[in-house]
Amino acid sequence: TRPTIDPGMAISIEGGRHPVVEAQPSCDGFVSNDLFIGDGSGSIMILTGPNMAGKSTYLRQNALIVLMAQTGSFVPASRASIGLVDRIFTRVGASDDLARGHSTFMVEMNETANILNNATPRSFIILDEIGRGTSTFDGLSIAWAVVEYIHDAAQECARTLFATHYHELTELSLTKELVKNYNMAVKEWNDRIIFLRKVVPGGSSRSYGIQVARLAGLPAEVIKRAGEILRNLETGELNDSGVPRLALKGDARDAGLQKTLLGEKDPVREALKDVDVENTTPVEALNTLSRLREMLDS
Repeated sequence: TRPTIDPGMAISIEGGRHPVVEAQPSCDGFVSNDLFIGDGSGSIMILTGPNMAGKSTYLRQNALIVLMAQTGSFVPASRASIGLVDRIFTRVGASDDLARGHSTFMVEMNETANILNNATPRSFIILDEIGRGTSTFDGLSIAWAVVEYIHDAAQECARTLFATHYHELTELSLTKELVKNYNMAVKEWNDRIIFLRKVVPGGSSRSYGIQVARLAGLPAEVIKRAGEILRNLETGELNDSGVPRLALKGDARDAGLQKTLLGEKDPVREALKDVDVENTTPVEALNTLSRLREMLDS
């Protein structure tokens, strides 16, 4: 269809498809997806979901549609309205540059640095994994900080699609208003996953890496032990107030650590424990909520 180009910031694509993937003989029934971003309610999409679910295809098809529209081409979508884009920045794939002494991770960081130093509010950014070339904690920390940096840009933040296996990044929406969460829908059946190829609102609470490893044929003993280790790692992601520990900065982080070490109880948490949910009237609930807000402010 013929797209429209306007001077606004919103990118609205209905029924978007990937023009190359869909044309492959092996593609049996390509599933189209929508994109609405940069409309004031959200400029950064965190896209989670398992391997092979279609995250990379979704990112690239939208970048291609934006590019094709601005070159005057018709686009593979039911409808497309593109707010002007000055540049498309991409951080996708994994490659090294050993001749120059650059590892895969160094190439990844070079590309990320170029994006952060040159993107404008008019830019369109697709980030297909950040931080996977180093340790889990290092990679997650870098990915989290990159999203915060884009969000907190001096001017309006660039329109960004960020695909990641770090489902912890979905917690950024709790502290950053322009971040919205989407995930590639899957259906679980008998501890297995079925890929639906559809982008739906909300974050994925799991990366499903272990299920994909099972599909690849890893021994059952490895799969079972990996599940046990994952459960151990996932404990303690939030502090006692329900705030992501990753989001804490400076004094707030140190204060939270000090409270934990000293064993100090959170008064708001304790007050919530005393609420009789079954027998609380709507008016009493509002009064309780007001009291809890006052406790937080103090």
